[in-house]
Amino acid sequence: MTLEQPEAEMFHALIAGGIVFPGLFLLSKNGLKWLPWLRWEEADAVIVSARLVSSVQAIMASTVGYIVSSSCKHIIDDQHWLTATYTQFAVPYFIYDIYAMFMCHWHKYRVKGHEVAGTRSLRTVTRTYLHKEFLMVVHHLFMVLVCFPVSVLWRQGKGDFFLGCMLMAELSTPFVCLGKVLILYKQQHTLLHKVNGVIVLVTFFCCRILLFPYMYWVYGKYVGIPLYRVPFSIPAEYNLGSAVLMAPQVYWFGLICRGAFRVFSRARSASKEQALRNGHRPEEGQVLD
Repeated sequence: MTLEQPEAEMFHALIAGGIVFPGLFLLSKNGLKWLPWLRWEEADAVIVSARLVSSVQAIMASTVGYIVSSSCKHIIDDQHWLTATYTQFAVPYFIYDIYAMFMCHWHKYRVKGHEVAGTRSLRTVTRTYLHKEFLMVVHHLFMVLVCFPVSVLWRQGKGDFFLGCMLMAELSTPFVCLGKVLILYKQQHTLLHKVNGVIVLVTFFCCRILLFPYMYWVYGKYVGIPLYRVPFSIPAEYNLGSAVLMAPQVYWFGLICRGAFRVFSRARSASKEQALRNGHRPEEGQVLD
C-alpha cells in the first residue's frame, strides 16, 4: 500500500459523507413537500427531515460502534477497518448539521410571527440561533476540528475499542429526535411521548454518561488497577479530553431530566384537576396511577 492510498481512501470517505447526508436531507424534504399524499409545508418538511438525517447517522454510528468494540478483543492494539472509514465518512455530517439546525431555527423563527427578510433579519436570526444552539455548534466544531484529527493522525491505529464505545453514544439520538418532533406537533400528552421519554432517559444516561466511567473501568481491568486509580495512571490529556466530551453530556442530561419533570408535573396537575371536576378529592398516590 502506497502513502497516497490512505489519503485517497480518506478523501473518498469525506466526499461520500458530503453527498449522503445533505442528499438524504434534500430527498426527504422534497419528498415530504411534493408527494401527492403528503404535501407538507416547507417548515415542517425541513424540521422533520433534519431529525430524520440525525437519526440515520446515529443508527449508523452506533451500529459501527458496536461492531468495532465487540470485534476488538485487545482494547489497545486491535484494529477494525470501519473505525477510520466511518470516522472520515461522518465528518461532513457535523458540518451539514450546523446548517440543518440553522434552517430549523430559521423556520421556527418565521412561524413565531417574525418576518425574515433582508440582511438585518438574517443577522437577527443568526444571532438568536447561535445564542440558543451555541453549545451544540461548539460541540460539532470540536468534533470536526479536534476529534477528527486526533482519531486519524494522533492515535496511530491504537484504541479502536474506545472509539467504538464513543460511537455507541449516538444510540440515544433517534429517541431524542422523535421526542423533539412529538413536542413540535403538540403530542406531549400521548403514550408514545411518555414511553419515548423513558427510553431517552435510559439510553442517554447509559450511553453518554456511564460511558466514560465504563471505559475507565475497562482500561483499569486491562492494566490490573482499580477504577479510582485509572485517572492518575493515564496521561493528563486523556482526562482532559474525557472531561471536555462529558461536560456537555451532563448538561444536556440535566435538561432532559428537567423536561421529564415538567411533563410529570403537568400530568399530575391534570389528574388532580380531573378528579376535582368529577366532584371528589384525589386520594394520596391516586394521581400516580
